[in-house]
Amino acid sequence: MSDELKGKRALVTGASRGIGRAIAVDLAAKGAMVYCLSTREGGCDEAVAACKEAGGLASALGADVSDGAQVAAIAETVLADGALDILVNNAGITRDGLFMRMSEEDFDSVIATNLKGSFLLCRAFARSMAKAGSARIVNISSVVGVIGNPGQANYSASKAGLIGLSKSLAKEFGGRGMTVNVVAPGFIETDMTADLSEKMRSETTANITLGRLGKPEDISAVVTFLCSPSGAYITGQVLVVDGGLSL
Repeated sequence: MSDELKGKRALVTGASRGIGRAIAVDLAAKGAMVYCLSTREGGCDEAVAACKEAGGLASALGADVSDGAQVAAIAETVLADGALDILVNNAGITRDGLFMRMSEEDFDSVIATNLKGSFLLCRAFARSMAKAGSARIVNISSVVGVIGNPGQANYSASKAGLIGLSKSLAKEFGGRGMTVNVVAPGFIETDMTADLSEKMRSETTANITLGRLGKPEDISAVVTFLCSPSGAYITGQVLVVDGGLSL
C-alpha cells in the first residue's frame, strides 16, 4: 500500500467485478477510502474485502445509476461523511444487436445506464467536488465510442456521448481545479468479453497490435494515474487503452 491518495475519498460505480473492481482495489491500495457501488445491496462485498486486503478502506453501496432518486440518496449518504474527491463512472451494460433489429428498449436501456447514469452521478457530486478544488472525475468510455462497432450502435453511442459529456464538464469546472477525463478501454478480459466465441476472440486478438486482450489492471493503472498528483495537469482528454486495436 502507498499513501499517494491518503485522505482522499472515492466512489467507483460498477465496482462489483471486472474493470470497476480493479479500479476500486487500486485506489484503495494507494490510500483512498473507496465507496464501491453496484446495482444491488451487497453486490460489492467481495470487492470491499479485496480493497481492505490491499490495505485500504472501503464500503459497499447499492443503487441503480439510471434512477435519479437512487443516485440522490447515494450522494446524500456519501456526502454525510465528507466531500468526495474522486468519482469514477464505470457502470455499464450491453444489449448488442444489428441496428435494423435493435429495439427501442435495448437502445434506451443502454443509454440510461451508460450515459444518463454518469450524468446523474456527475450532477449529484459536481457542486461539492468543485468546492474541494482538486477533485477528479474519470469516466470509463470504450474504444468503440471512438471508432464504432457493428452490432453495438447503442453501446457505441452511449460511450461516444460520455466523451462529449466529459469534455464539456472539463471546460465548465476547470476553473475550480477539477479535472475530468475519459479512459477508453479496448477488449479487456472481463465477464463482458468472456462470452466471445473462439473465432471472434481469435479475430479480435489478431487486430490488436500487442497481440492480446487487456487485463482490468491495465485500465485501473491509468485511472489511478489520472486521480493521482501526477495527473493534476491533464483534463478533457480521452486516453485509449486498447493495445493498439484502433491504430
